[in-house]
Parts: sequence; structure tokens; C-alpha cells
Amino acid sequence: MSIFQLSLMAAALLCSLVAGLVFTFAVVVMPGIRTLGDGEFLRAFQVMDRVIQNNQPLFLVVWMGSVIALLAAAALGIGQLEGLGRLLLISAVLVYLLGVQLPTVSINVPLNNAVQAFDIGASDDAALGAARRDFESRWNRWNSIRTVLAILVSVLLLLVLLRL
Repeated sequence: MSIFQLSLMAAALLCSLVAGLVFTFAVVVMPGIRTLGDGEFLRAFQVMDRVIQNNQPLFLVVWMGSVIALLAAAALGIGQLEGLGRLLLISAVLVYLLGVQLPTVSINVPLNNAVQAFDIGASDDAALGAARRDFESRWNRWNSIRTVLAILVSVLLLLVLLRL
């Protein structure tokens, strides 16, 4: 098995794990905490996000490893693949970087940080409601976009693997 094949398999696995993570937030976590009151909702999100913000090692390996493995697979695969295989791999890279990672860094993480900085205990009901409104719908919308695109990336990478 070549280094390219190994990096492509690693990219497919890690990108699929990322897809599973954002999918779980879209269909289980956020719908589950949606039923909570504003303060409870914000606190629940703070607690979950703090695990990630505290550099949970497995999360970091999967999240950052997906980018590294995908870029390595692309660098190695450009010279080894032709036609449709090359197009599928390049598409996977572009969709992942622009459709999953870029919104994460530019939209979801700043929203997470705003929730982390919000002082729930010092806020009245109106402030809690406003903080939740500023966060929830936008975060969910972009997470849904990330989810669909992350799943698409997994499919594209699996198609490349099947063509080898």
C-alpha cells in the first residue's frame, strides 16, 4: 500500500469522523438542548464547548488530523490520479476547506466564544433570551451547512478510494 493510499484512507476516516461529529450536533445535541430554558441552554452549550476549547486531545487529533491527512492525500494524489479521480479529490479538498473548515473558523467558533464569554449568572431573563437568539439560529444554520458538506466530502473520498 502506498503512502498516497494510506493518507487517502486516513483522510476519509478522519473527515468522516468530523462529519459524524457535526451530524450528531445537528440531529441530537442541539435538538436535545433546544427544549431547555435560555439560561440552561446557554450553560449546557458552554459546558460542552469547554471540553473542545480545553483542547480535548482526541477531538484535536480528529479535527486537525482531517485537514492534514486530506492535504497530504491531495498533494500525493494530484500526480497519481487522472481524470475523474483527480477531480473528485480536488473537489473534496475544496468543499472541506471552504465549506466545513472555513465556516467553523469564521462563524461557529466566534459564536462559541461569545457564548463562552457570556456571564449567565449576572444576566436577567431578557439578556439570556437575547444571547440565545444571537447564537442559536445562526449556529444551527451553519452547522447544518457544515454537516451536509462534510458528508459530501466523505462520499467523495470514498468514491476516490473505490476507484483505486
